[in-house]
Amino acid sequence: MAMGLIRLLSIAFTLVLLSILPLHLSLADEITSIESVPDLQKLMYVAVDGFPCVRLLNLSGEIGCSNPGINKVVAPIIKLKDVKDLVQPHTILVTADEMEDFFTRVSTDLSFASKIGGVLVESGSNFQQKLKGFSPDKRFPQAQFSPYENVEYKWNSAASSIMWRNYNFPVYLLSESGISAVHEILSKKKMKHGTYTSDVAEFNMVMETTKAGTHNSEACLQEGTCLPLGGYSVWSSLPPISVSSSNNRKPVVLTVASMDTASFFRDKSFGADSPISGLVALLGAVDALSRVDGISNLKKQLVFLVLTGETWGYLGSRRFLHELDLHSDAVAGLSNTSIETVLEIGSVGKGLSGGINTFFAHKTRVSSVTNMTLDALKIAQDSLASKNIKILSADTANPGIPPSSLMAFMRKNPQTSAVVLEDFDTNFVNKFYHSHLDDLCKKSHSLSFSSFRSKPHFALLIPFWCCIAANINSSSVVAAASVVARTLYILASDNKDTSNSALGSIHVNASFVEELLTCLLACEPGLSCNLVKDYISPTNTCPGNYAGVILGEPSSKPYLGYVGDVSRFLWNFLADKTSVQKGNTTSVCSKGVCSKTDEVCIKAESNKEGTCVVSTTR
Repeated sequence: MAMGLIRLLSIAFTLVLLSILPLHLSLADEITSIESVPDLQKLMYVAVDGFPCVRLLNLSGEIGCSNPGINKVVAPIIKLKDVKDLVQPHTILVTADEMEDFFTRVSTDLSFASKIGGVLVESGSNFQQKLKGFSPDKRFPQAQFSPYENVEYKWNSAASSIMWRNYNFPVYLLSESGISAVHEILSKKKMKHGTYTSDVAEFNMVMETTKAGTHNSEACLQEGTCLPLGGYSVWSSLPPISVSSSNNRKPVVLTVASMDTASFFRDKSFGADSPISGLVALLGAVDALSRVDGISNLKKQLVFLVLTGETWGYLGSRRFLHELDLHSDAVAGLSNTSIETVLEIGSVGKGLSGGINTFFAHKTRVSSVTNMTLDALKIAQDSLASKNIKILSADTANPGIPPSSLMAFMRKNPQTSAVVLEDFDTNFVNKFYHSHLDDLCKKSHSLSFSSFRSKPHFALLIPFWCCIAANINSSSVVAAASVVARTLYILASDNKDTSNSALGSIHVNASFVEELLTCLLACEPGLSCNLVKDYISPTNTCPGNYAGVILGEPSSKPYLGYVGDVSRFLWNFLADKTSVQKGNTTSVCSKGVCSKTDEVCIKAESNKEGTCVVSTTR
């Protein structure tokens, strides 16, 4: 397998609805006159917002979606339930609960597939509540990286594998406005029955590789018709590591989480439970530990690692381990031999049930170091007795650890002592794993203050967004962060006394966790939230948690324009929270540069001048 799949750049992602009208048709009831070409275009074309399924390649070939050739696709629109015997290619309107059966039929019925010109997918909270589950990924995601032989195990019970197949037609997930536009077109179609109009969808989703005929990753990279998937992972140490001194290096307790996810639709990939709940729990733990006195006196070194590219062949973790082998500048201060244990935070957003937050500890192997981590988790649980948190060991009948970054660590070194904390035991409780439906809310609503007015003069309309039914529970994430923070302190201090005042002082800020969830998992406020804007100037409001592509030459000090919003935010945030200041003075940095080698410049994007702090964050 290649170092990763390839995301292709298309010429354009455009979708319009087009009414083809004969010139002699009377349009008096729709438009008074056509005086220019723009008037005609407004009459004929309706632009529709949506999220495309895109084409990806590896050494074996292609997966995903694209126009079949170099031309646009224009095809009449019809609902799937109205499909009988199609004579010509049509654009099929498919609802979210019909997706799995539809794409499975396309893959097995070639005659039916030949009549598909394009697909529009209608989704929303109403379908999300009806579905028992929908995951376009495999039963055992990334089984080829498993450190054990039983790769037929069904971790993902809602799996359909449809995102791993090749579709030679364009597919779009419609936005809310897009759904309204399509339904309006179809309703008018019924009223215009008997006329010579035809309502069609026009797709322009031609990939560069389709034009060039490069149908695998090796060919398209050589011809320059694609870009490699990737991005920038971030790691940080608490307290900072003195890179110049190799004496008395402490054993490292490494805590890992992932920042990227996937779905059938590239730009609709939130990954609320898997993996962003784990990322937020890690950040909540870092925030709590940053306020602990005497953190520099711990017996072991805390290191936090947030990985990208994990969805596609564990790119981030494999690269991190490779950098350790190279002893590169990107990991200066770390080594393979210094890592004593690894604690990964996986999916932790669905732990709440019956008033108790329950998490399962999956271990890589039996060892004294692994037992030490399990004991620390239990001690942390006991110290949080009033919080109704329960840590259980995963079922011994499981074949091994679930799909996680630890698989890359185990393949590199089978003797790795590690634990991954999850909200499930024998299989995923997230029934929307790697789906566009794995978002923050399964039901939301837009309200206004005027809805509650009791006096006629109170007529101020101030809309706001609220989550009526959450897909993940913030209290579950807070609970996981609380357990992790105290577990790390126990491991690093080697103090198992639950009455320890320092341990009891470690508290996770629930408001911080809730704010971070809306920053990373919603478009309102999204990355325009105050927390993110305090550190960076985001290029997008809606967070995109799908892995990006590598632009330019990879570097440990990259051009920031090539680094995604989330990676830049994480770098600034972790550098801030794990930093120390020499003395009581702070120095400003211009152009993002500090004068001392052990300092980094944070908040330079959000302020005219950044601040220099001592931090080991890369």
